[in-house]
Amino acid sequence: MRNHRSRIASAPLRALLATALLGAIVAGCGRESSTPPPPQGLAMEEATVRAGDVTVRASVVPTTRLGEAVARQYGIEREPGRVLVLVGVRKGPESDEVALPAQVRMQASDLRGVAERQVLREVRDETGPQPALIDYVGTVKVTPPDTLRFDIQVELDGQAPIRLLFNRDVFPD
Repeated sequence: MRNHRSRIASAPLRALLATALLGAIVAGCGRESSTPPPPQGLAMEEATVRAGDVTVRASVVPTTRLGEAVARQYGIEREPGRVLVLVGVRKGPESDEVALPAQVRMQASDLRGVAERQVLREVRDETGPQPALIDYVGTVKVTPPDTLRFDIQVELDGQAPIRLLFNRDVFPD
């Protein structure tokens, strides 16, 4: 029987992206113009880096686009001018990934060079398959429109640190 842990292990990241994208689609409904709507929030693509058999995925979503249940699950407040940073650390091939415990640090810098540093908080979901799903969360304050540069450092026991660098444009909601 095929193991479906990777589909489940990535579910929190995918559900978060789907929720935000659905909100953007619904917001665009009813427009009569054939021109695309102006950018809102930020690009919803996932940033990924692979080091050996370890994959680190990061998503950034405006907290105002999160549903109450998701905000509660991650223990954050929904507020304008704040984005959620969600990082997953997984080991193994995509068809058989398992969540890994790690120490995840982040630095987010805006275009002015103002930087915010933090250790991301571990959130475990014990209700799913075993072993538990683990995500790392934090929030960053931003004054849109802006571009945030993220530098995420992942430390795993007995391995060299993994670094993920990416930018995200943030627009007013």
